[in-house]
Amino acid sequence: MKIALAQINPVVGDIKGNFEKIVEFINRAKYQKADLVVFSELVTVGYPPKDFLFMQDFLEANEKYINEIVLPATYQIGVILGTVRQDAEGNLYNSAFFIYDGKIVEVFDKTLLPNYDVFDEKRYFKPAQIRKVASFKGIKLGVNICEDIWKDYVFEPNVDYSVDVLEEQFKLKPDIFINISASPYYLGKQNMRVEMIEKKIKKYAIPFVYVNQVGANDELIFDGSSFVVNEEGKRVVQLKAFEEDIKIFDMEELKNFKELPEIKEDISWVYNALVVGVRDYCKKSGFKKAVVGLSGGIDSAVVCAIAVEALGKENVLAVSMPSRYSSEGSKTDARILAENLGVEFRVIPIEPVFKSYLSVFNGDNSVIGDLAEENIQARIRGNYLMFISNREGHIVLTTGNKSELAMGYCTLYGDMSGSLAPIADVPKTMVYELARYINREREIIPISIIEKVPSAELRPNQKDEDSLPPYKILDEILKMYIEENRSAKEIIEKGYDERLVKDVINNVNKVEYKRKQAAPGLKVTTKAFGTGRRMPIVHNFKL
Repeated sequence: MKIALAQINPVVGDIKGNFEKIVEFINRAKYQKADLVVFSELVTVGYPPKDFLFMQDFLEANEKYINEIVLPATYQIGVILGTVRQDAEGNLYNSAFFIYDGKIVEVFDKTLLPNYDVFDEKRYFKPAQIRKVASFKGIKLGVNICEDIWKDYVFEPNVDYSVDVLEEQFKLKPDIFINISASPYYLGKQNMRVEMIEKKIKKYAIPFVYVNQVGANDELIFDGSSFVVNEEGKRVVQLKAFEEDIKIFDMEELKNFKELPEIKEDISWVYNALVVGVRDYCKKSGFKKAVVGLSGGIDSAVVCAIAVEALGKENVLAVSMPSRYSSEGSKTDARILAENLGVEFRVIPIEPVFKSYLSVFNGDNSVIGDLAEENIQARIRGNYLMFISNREGHIVLTTGNKSELAMGYCTLYGDMSGSLAPIADVPKTMVYELARYINREREIIPISIIEKVPSAELRPNQKDEDSLPPYKILDEILKMYIEENRSAKEIIEKGYDERLVKDVINNVNKVEYKRKQAAPGLKVTTKAFGTGRRMPIVHNFKL
């Protein structure tokens, strides 16, 4: 049997568009003489559809297009695709339909419904009560859906899956496992998937097909990276990362395929994920152009470079908004970066408006030097960018990193103004890694930007370390607290100063009100701010 892995980029809610793309890939599989083509989880509606699932019009449109578009396209080819199913009582299921010759031959419902981190599937779906296989051309297919294969590999607290889907399906003597997924990416995720499936298949000794969604929806990025593991537990077929792709293999030949080399997940994967995240957020939202405020610092430099890769240099506008505190070096660095990237560059000083504020609130142009004067500079810049956005139709990309957002080292309605925060889940130390990766072939980001001491430049001789611990130490503490969910005691036992650890944790908790008002950030670590970390704004918990 020849099986095609169809890795496509669906748009949430664009049901007609998704079905048209599904049919396009079915036809491509037919052209290559495939017997069966496999698509990803909830591919007909896009993942995650969230509360669209409560809207009957949405569900009816999905059912209509299955009947009118997909079924007629399945003549002489089997199709497995992820969709939402509604039963006679109105219950919803995250399902895989097996379709052949215009008929739905079998339905597989998802058993294990994730309800942690960014997942909220128990809000919408009922779990499958039985496990099953389907026969097709003499082959028994053990079809399962995403989380169904993650038993014993989920390390979130309070997740205890009593059902072992693969084990129950294996008792039905399948010839092959087929998993359809919408598995969001973070650094290290692909190696984790491969290692997990290779270990399982060394136990079951039958081939395994893994088809994952690709593209980005809101803050979630899907890398695709679909693959096949043969009966010996070796990965022998691999689809592209962060791109749509289709690949066909013959089941009879799998054991003769050479094992592929181990995938090296490095900073390039984070970079490619962010590029896809920006590109899809803009494209799927209807934006063609973006504007970035260039400060001459490393964060805005990295965001601007990512935007150029995602949208093209002709669609990115860089704006320098110097103040009386902006160094000549920063102004020069911003200009050189824009020239290196080939983007349009404008210089719009904030001094005239800043003077107006000083006149209104100080009674003259004198400087008090307090936080209000620092923050109003950021807010003037935010207003400048939003003016350009409204007048010229550019989406504003914010430039704050995860370390700053964690500590509240950012200004509401200032540098936080914008529609998307590309590096909001990128710690400051990783921002430097991204900069070096961007410069891998030639100097795009001036070395002076990478080497300079970080500064917001909102007062004379200001440095980030005036307000924050050194980023290397800060990022280590933040990772343990936010991503690894470690207690203060555990972090202190690693050798970190007790007062520093408690101050960092208290500060992270205190500034949740800022993050609740922040633009959505693209997720590239195991735990990002936003839907995956649900903290109260008002509380009085302190260490």
